[in-house]
Amino acid sequence: MSDQLTLPAEARDRAGKGASRALRRDGRVPAVVYGEKKEPLSIHVEEKLLTKMLHTGHFMNSVVMIDFKGKPHRTLPKAVDFHPVTSRPIHVDFLRIGEHTKVNVAVPMRFDNEDASPGLKRGGVLNVVVHELEIVCDAAHIPAEIHIALDGLEIGDSIHIIPTNTEEDFTVATIVAPSAMKAEEEEAAAADAVPTVEGEEAEGEGEAPAEGGEEA
Repeated sequence: MSDQLTLPAEARDRAGKGASRALRRDGRVPAVVYGEKKEPLSIHVEEKLLTKMLHTGHFMNSVVMIDFKGKPHRTLPKAVDFHPVTSRPIHVDFLRIGEHTKVNVAVPMRFDNEDASPGLKRGGVLNVVVHELEIVCDAAHIPAEIHIALDGLEIGDSIHIIPTNTEEDFTVATIVAPSAMKAEEEEAAAADAVPTVEGEEAEGEGEAPAEGGEEA
């Protein structure tokens, strides 16, 4: 299960771009808490702590308790805006949720047991097509990662997942041949497809005397 994070927050007294820029100069990040049919809270949080949480890699699928005026607000991060040049966080949206609210989150996938894959042992490469899987789950039981075993997979095998809301599956990863192996296979296929030169020369040699005989 993903960790529950706690983020202290203070009220934003003023709105507008000028006020937001002033907060950022002081190492704070403007944010808003909304949802559950309650009034939105305009707040600001410490940039250093927020950045540390972002670097965990699972901030967007973690429950974040916003500590505001001594009262905790259970939230789920919904959007983080970053500065286009510095990549520093400049605004965050938090959605209020109940303890057991059904939430839609994108959970990173982890591929396990590479040593148990014959294809990877032979030099194959794991080609990951989808790095995160969107799921609907209880907010109290959001998984930190989804583990997928690679046991027994050969070169050319694919891993498919069928979402619960549809009957159509999709590929999340494949075991592909390394470049050297692919080149050898392509050369062999090309050699089989091209007619032999000896056959063409033999056909040409058989026609030459007939042409000479007609001229005589």
